[in-house]
Amino acid sequence: MFERPDVGERAVLVHIEFSTHGESEDLGEFRELVASAGVEAVDTVTGTRKQPSPRFFVGEGKLEEVRDAVIGSEADVVLFNHALSPSQERNIERELKCRVLDRTGVIFDIFAQRARTHEGKLQVELAQLEHMSTRLVRGWTHLERQKGGIGLRGPGETQLETDRRLLRARIKSINARLEKVRKQREQGRRARQRADIPTVSLVGYTNAGKSTLFNHITTATVYAANQLFATLDPTLRRLDLPDIGPVVVADTVGFIRHLPHKLVEAFRATLEETTRASLLLHVVDSHDERRDENMEQVEDVLLEIGADEVPVLQVFNKIDLLDNFEPRVERNEEGVPVRAWVSAVTGAGIPELFDAMVERLAEDVIHQFVRLGPADGKLRALLHQSGSVLSEDQQASGDVVMELRMQSRDWFQLLSRAGLKSEDIRYENGETGS
Repeated sequence: MFERPDVGERAVLVHIEFSTHGESEDLGEFRELVASAGVEAVDTVTGTRKQPSPRFFVGEGKLEEVRDAVIGSEADVVLFNHALSPSQERNIERELKCRVLDRTGVIFDIFAQRARTHEGKLQVELAQLEHMSTRLVRGWTHLERQKGGIGLRGPGETQLETDRRLLRARIKSINARLEKVRKQREQGRRARQRADIPTVSLVGYTNAGKSTLFNHITTATVYAANQLFATLDPTLRRLDLPDIGPVVVADTVGFIRHLPHKLVEAFRATLEETTRASLLLHVVDSHDERRDENMEQVEDVLLEIGADEVPVLQVFNKIDLLDNFEPRVERNEEGVPVRAWVSAVTGAGIPELFDAMVERLAEDVIHQFVRLGPADGKLRALLHQSGSVLSEDQQASGDVVMELRMQSRDWFQLLSRAGLKSEDIRYENGETGS
């Protein structure tokens, strides 16, 4: 759509520290982003300023330094580790005579490369089009002219207006198709809720090892790589847990600091799997120096999408990279598991993680002893069919004392099927409660 310089594979990176800005971007993470986009960073220009320049973002002296770096390294694109306004991008491109992308543009490019499913491609295209709609004005030089000449007269609108109209139509079409996908997902979620199947959703900072952990606990074959945003398309797999039964596990897109808001909006249909989950596994790269900062960024995104009230079990991954570190499960003051230390690569700590997941999902599981008489044969048969009987002790009186462990909802369903109520049952003193 634009007559702009092509993006190549050799880039000059620009990173500026601002004294008046509270939180600056991380240069190391930006290098990882650029590498994930398949671009070679041939030079890096850094500097400090009080605040961004309205015209070029950087000062004219620093812009000259960037120009020299582009010429000296024969780069064909300049990547800014910051968010640039449309006019700043246009002005810098005009001065440097090469393509300029900001941090948001790099993330969009990675998402466009990684989307595999039809839904994922639609979500990325929607975010790109909404981002592009604010930058149309800097495209062709003839955008302000009205169409003219034989076969081109008619609508009486400028080229810019035509492009905006076409963009709006495409955005409307994509939104309609994504709404259809969202309704299909909602139907699937309602079906799982009717069947009382819990959902466990993996969330975390990008490259924390979510997909590797997902593959390990579900024996799936989701693409996993040591790069940012290896996973974009959500994947659901069934997992059977003791006492719980079938559980749906969802692998989701990774988060990153200052994730473009348009991408969060576009992936809302995907992220709804997170907001409706029974339990979130917050996967953390325990070896990362920025571990605490990354966790805060994930919590910020969860708050933005409305998933901050969902129960969370932290999973500190990659303990194989720590010195002499053994897997363990940490509990809060009430004894509830809150953090599991594991290695998704070696499998260390995975059994303990399963136990912690069962505890968190089984907070409504009952462990009790009941006394059934000869007349309660139907309930006894149903309990054996459900596989909930841990032990059975025949009494001299003809009664049977059964040790049961099951979800409370299943217990009340079986009572209903046997035509009984909870007050009809004789509970033994050996009951342990939930």
